Amino acid sequence: MMFFVLTALFAPLLSALLAGIFAQYKKSVAIGVICSFLIVLSTISSFALLEIAANDGDIVVYLSDFIYVGFLNLDHGLIIDTVSAVMMVTVGIVSSIVHIYSIGYMEHDAGFNRFFSYLGLFVFSMLVLVMSDNFVGLFIGWEGVGLCSWLLIGFWYERDGISWCANEAFIMNRVADLGMLLGIFMIYKYTGSLKYDDVFALVPNLPHFVVAWMGAFLFIGAMGKSAQFPFHTWLADAMAGPTPVSALIHAATMVTAGVYLMIRANEIFSAAPQVSEFIAYLGAFVAVFAASMALVHKDLKKIIAYSTLSQLGYMFVAAGLGAYWIALFHLVTHAFFKSLLFLGAGNVMHAMNDELDIKKMGGLYKFMRPTAILMIIASLALAGFYPFAGFFSKDKILEAAFADGNYLIWAVLLVGAIMTAFYSFRLIMLVFFGKPKYEHHPHEAKIFMLIALAPLGILAIIAGFFEHKFHSAVTKILPNYEMDIEHNVALGLILLTLVCVLLSTIFAIFAYKKEIFKPSIENSKIYKILSNQYFIPQFYDKFLVKGYYKISQQFAKMDEAFIDKSVDAIAYSLVKLGSITNEMNSGNLSFMLRWMVVGFAVMLALAFLI
Repeated sequence: MMFFVLTALFAPLLSALLAGIFAQYKKSVAIGVICSFLIVLSTISSFALLEIAANDGDIVVYLSDFIYVGFLNLDHGLIIDTVSAVMMVTVGIVSSIVHIYSIGYMEHDAGFNRFFSYLGLFVFSMLVLVMSDNFVGLFIGWEGVGLCSWLLIGFWYERDGISWCANEAFIMNRVADLGMLLGIFMIYKYTGSLKYDDVFALVPNLPHFVVAWMGAFLFIGAMGKSAQFPFHTWLADAMAGPTPVSALIHAATMVTAGVYLMIRANEIFSAAPQVSEFIAYLGAFVAVFAASMALVHKDLKKIIAYSTLSQLGYMFVAAGLGAYWIALFHLVTHAFFKSLLFLGAGNVMHAMNDELDIKKMGGLYKFMRPTAILMIIASLALAGFYPFAGFFSKDKILEAAFADGNYLIWAVLLVGAIMTAFYSFRLIMLVFFGKPKYEHHPHEAKIFMLIALAPLGILAIIAGFFEHKFHSAVTKILPNYEMDIEHNVALGLILLTLVCVLLSTIFAIFAYKKEIFKPSIENSKIYKILSNQYFIPQFYDKFLVKGYYKISQQFAKMDEAFIDKSVDAIAYSLVKLGSITNEMNSGNLSFMLRWMVVGFAVMLALAFLI
C-alpha cells in the first residue's frame, strides 16, 4: 500500500525533475514519453488506492515532521479516503491523456522539455492539495498549482500580451488567497489545530459567528481559484496558454480545487447555513452569467472557458445546498467531457493554423470527422442529453434545488441548461458544418492524439452510469444528501429539462444551418454588452488597475519626499557626527582629558536625575 501512495504522489514530481534537467537542451520526444509513462504510473496507483479506500477504509500516512512551533504540532501527513482518491483518479486520468496528447501538440515547440516539466510539477502540486490531511498541506498544494498555472499560461512569454494574461491570473488568485489565509488563521486560533479531523471535531463547539467567518474566508479563496464572480475575468484570458494547459488546468483540475475545498471542509460550511445559501445563489448567478457570454463569443477556446465557468457555478450550487456528493459527481463527469472539448479544440486550432475565430471556420467535418464526433459527444454530455455523463450529474443538481424548495435557483439553472445547449451546438455548427470560410486545406490530428482522446469520449458517455457506486463510495465520508421528492415529480423535472435542452439544440442547429442571424445583430446593444463581458474588465481596468496605479504614483512621491529624505538626513547626521567624534582620537592628551571630564559630568547628571 505504501508503494502505491508514494508512487501516486512522487511519480509526477520525478517527471517534473527529469524534464526540468533537460529543459535547456534540444527537445526530445523521449522526454515526453517518459513523463507520460510516469503520470500513467501515478494514475494506476491512484486507482489502486481508490479500491483500497472503498473496501478497507481510510489510509492515513505519516511522511515526516513538519511544523513544531509553540502549541502547533503538525506533521507531513496524507489522508486517502474515497473523496481524495476520487480526485486523485480524476486528476490522473485527465493529466495522463493531456501528457500523451501534448507529445504531438507540442512536438515543434522549442520549449518541449520545459513544458513537460511544468505539467509534471502541476500534477504533483494538485496531488499534494488533495492528499494532505491538514489545511497547511492543502494551502501548499493550492499555491503550487497557482505557480504552475502562471508558468503555463505565460509559457509563450515572448509573444505580445501573454505575460499580462499570466500575471492577471496570478495576482487575482493571490488577492483571493488572502481571504483563504485569514480563514486558516481563524481555524488555528479557535481550534488550536490545522488537521482536518481535529478541526472538524471541534466545529460544533464553536460560536456560530466564528464558523460563519471561517466559511466566508475559505470561500473567498475558492472563488478566486474557481474563477467565480467577481474573480472571473482571469479564466478567459488564461486561454493564452497552450491548449493542453487549458484542458488540464483551466477546465478539469485546478479550477475545481475551490469546489474540492468546500467538499473537504463540508463540516464548516454545513454549520454556516447563511454562507452556504449565499454560495448557492452566487453559483446560480454565475451559471447563467457565464453562459450568456458564451452565447455570442467568437473565440473557440474562450467559449469553452465560459462554459467551464458556468458549470463551476452548478457545482457551487450543489455544495451550497449541502449536496456535496452531487457537487463532486458533477466535478468528475465535467472533467472528462470538458477536457475532451478543449483537446478537440486543439486539433481544430492545428488544422486552422492557430485560428480561433469560429466565424472564420465551417465545413471542417469532412476533413476532421473523428475530432468532430468526439467534440459532438462532449457537447451532448455538456448539454445534458441522456445517456451521456452530464445528464446524470447536472440534472441531479437541478433536482436537488427543486427538492430543497429553492425554485428560483432551479429556474435559473434550467435557463442556464437551455443556454448551454444553444452555445454548445452553435460552436459545433460554426466549426464543423456550414460554408467553409478559409482558403487553406485543413488536416486531422495525428492518429495517436485521436487515440489518446478516445478514453475521454468513452467516459463522457458511460461515466454517469457509475452514479450508484460513486454515491455509495463517497458518502462514507460526505453527508448522504437525500432528496425529499416524489418519483413522478422527479421524472417530470427530468423530462422538462430534456425537452427544453432538446428544443434549444434544435433551434441552434436550425439557426446556424439556415443562417437566420444577420450580421447586423452584432451591432445591437445586448450583443455588445455580452461580447464585452458586461464591460467588467474595462471597469476593473479603469477603476482598479488605473486607480491603483495613481495611488502608487502618489505613494512614490511621498516616498521620495519624506522617506528618502529622512534616510538621507539620518545618513548625513551620522557622517557629521562621525567627523566630529573622530577628533576624540586625535592623540592630544589635553583634549581627551577635557572629554573625559565632560563624560563624567554627564554621568553624574544622569545619576542625579534617575
